[in-house]
Amino acid sequence: MSSPILQLNGLAKSFGGIEVFRNIDLEVNAGDRIAILGASGSGKSTLLRCVNVLETPNSGEIAVDGKTVGSKQRSGALKYTERELCTLRQKVGMVFQQFNLFPHMTVANNVAEGLKVVKGIASDKARGRAVSELQRVGLAEKADEFPSRLSGGQKQRVAIARALAMDPEILLFDEPTSALDPALVGEVLSVIEQLANEGRTMLLVTHEIGFAYHMATRIVFLAEGGIYETGTPDDVLKNPKRPLTQQFLADHQRFHF
Repeated sequence: MSSPILQLNGLAKSFGGIEVFRNIDLEVNAGDRIAILGASGSGKSTLLRCVNVLETPNSGEIAVDGKTVGSKQRSGALKYTERELCTLRQKVGMVFQQFNLFPHMTVANNVAEGLKVVKGIASDKARGRAVSELQRVGLAEKADEFPSRLSGGQKQRVAIARALAMDPEILLFDEPTSALDPALVGEVLSVIEQLANEGRTMLLVTHEIGFAYHMATRIVFLAEGGIYETGTPDDVLKNPKRPLTQQFLADHQRFHF
């Protein structure tokens, strides 16, 4: 059996003395598609941001490809060098809720910027790769547009293309459809589904329970400051064993018809 490409051991995070989560242990293998669910305030997005060290964990360990990222100080706090963070973020790509595109750059330049700045790829080659990734998400014809000319769904697809261009081993999606009008959600979910079918390794924070059921190989439900329940989509979403999971799913199904 192959080794996990991502391991979280005892990960903990708090803000101003308020604990968000503690003792998070999670192993991610190549090809895993993990949906992270939970009520608002359960720490889903914070957990994802800690994986990429956009938020610094208070304690615990992150290992990518068997190599620990950062070092523990005497205080127990973790310290990361810029080189470690740069390497980590090339291997672990992030797609944000609010797109985070540069408004003064064309779509192609938004996608190519990381290739040029981080990987040192020449502009013409970076643009070629950018257009290729835009083609993958169905937006090659928008390469020379500015983000202000795009719909929310198109902006999110550009953000996905930008993440893919860096050749990450793992993709993190932080509620990628929550800022979109309902009519635009499907186009973004279709791209994520396509990536899932390609065998991409993904961690997805989402409120789209039905999509999570069909896309994920594993569900992680956060509650009470940790991983409260985990298992296959059938285990957790159809046959939840613990009361908070059952209540969460009941609340989400209340107004379905």
